[in-house]
Amino acid sequence: MKAVIPAAGVGKRLRPHTLTRPKALLPVAGRPILAHIVDDCAAAGIDGFVLVVGHHGEAVRRWFDRERPGLDITYVEQTERLGLGHAVWTAREAIGNASFFCILGDTIVKADHRVLLACPDNLIGVREVADARRFGVVVKDGDRVTGFVEKAAEPPSDLAIVGVYLFRDGAALFDAMQTVIQEGRRRHGEYQLSDGLQVMLERGHRFRTETVVDWYDCGERETWLATNRLLLDRDGTATGHGPVRIHPTARVVESRLGPHVSVGPDVVIERCEIADAVIGAGSELRNCRLQASLVGEHCRLVGVAGTIDIGDHCELSLKEQP
Repeated sequence: MKAVIPAAGVGKRLRPHTLTRPKALLPVAGRPILAHIVDDCAAAGIDGFVLVVGHHGEAVRRWFDRERPGLDITYVEQTERLGLGHAVWTAREAIGNASFFCILGDTIVKADHRVLLACPDNLIGVREVADARRFGVVVKDGDRVTGFVEKAAEPPSDLAIVGVYLFRDGAALFDAMQTVIQEGRRRHGEYQLSDGLQVMLERGHRFRTETVVDWYDCGERETWLATNRLLLDRDGTATGHGPVRIHPTARVVESRLGPHVSVGPDVVIERCEIADAVIGAGSELRNCRLQASLVGEHCRLVGVAGTIDIGDHCELSLKEQP
């Protein structure tokens, strides 16, 4: 079975980092978001991927060519940013009539993917949330799915759609989205996948839901750092200052890192104290005291203290310390 991964979003809420990189390649707990997704899918038996790319799509191709050579990947470009439903619809020729798995390119789900893939019906991953206004939701009557509603001011359900789907009839989903697009059913200028699901439901297709507890959003600065913390708690290297993930090529000298610090390749850190941070590849930090910070790739920081959020190729030097 193949997995469709929509990864064409521009990530406006994560600027300046997404000005130079696609959101799906931002690092979390030592690996890009897409690496977490693809590695987990492959471990569950997914044998091919359709990546829907757009913004900085070539960077996605280069990363996979370099880091996951030989992986069966088909790239499909979403030339217009017309929403998630449109993004999935652009994969129709690569999937055809086959069943397929779908997971969003900015969402990390730590679940038993084999259980999800074994479902005989169409499947939607859900989780109860306190405030469902930011999400599409599933409406149920007992165990029966009766509707899908997208980001309502007064949601009829607290079962948020977490961005994980299994479609047993790919053609049915693409036909439903074709109807949505032909009829011009846009919400805020975008074609929503939930509208396609509703059309499928009205045409008699069955859906089940599966509760997903470990669902990590990376769409905003705060949730990016929160996901980094949670995944380091799960899989980070234990130190006296808490879990961290430091790339083998990084050099750390006379520094205290942790808790919850992930450090990319070829980073140099000297005489620093850093907690709750993501440090991008190739960056150089000296005499810094940072917390709750995001540092892009190939940055140079000297004598910086506090909380910062800077993109790639930046330099910030406040003072030289002996």
